[in-house]
Amino acid sequence: MSVEGKFLSKEINDLFWREGLTLVTAESCTAGSVSAAITAVAGSSHFFKGGIIAYSNEIKENLLGVNHETLETYGAVSEETVVEMVKGAMKSMNSDCAVATSGIAGPTGGTPDKPVGTIWIAAGCKNKVITLKLEGDEGRNKNIANATQNALQLLRKLFQNEENER
Repeated sequence: MSVEGKFLSKEINDLFWREGLTLVTAESCTAGSVSAAITAVAGSSHFFKGGIIAYSNEIKENLLGVNHETLETYGAVSEETVVEMVKGAMKSMNSDCAVATSGIAGPTGGTPDKPVGTIWIAAGCKNKVITLKLEGDEGRNKNIANATQNALQLLRKLFQNEENER
């Protein structure tokens, strides 16, 4: 993990401790790297409950409650799917907040509409969910690292938006 990633993980740890909220992950293309980044900081067990690596649509549907119609209509790599992944993760793991990733890390699997490097991320707390789309192929490892970093940044942004609304 980069130095910036470590600082970001520490900041997220501090935010969740301060707010007294719980967090879970629902990861597809990042395959647990977001969870690993969060738990790299001591004390994360106070707020981090766990995660589901939902590589297949079957797991997205059965464990996270993503609607089959959503997957058929929009695909696994879509804003609609990651929003449902966040909501389903919060519900199935009884958590206040969640972050979800789904994308095409590569080097294969892309299509003209969704090329390699297309990754959707969602972060949510209670009834609020925000999303981010990444595009651009920098190679599998870099795509996963970028998605992980952006997932942490999106979590931080979620808290910043809530603080600004208070």
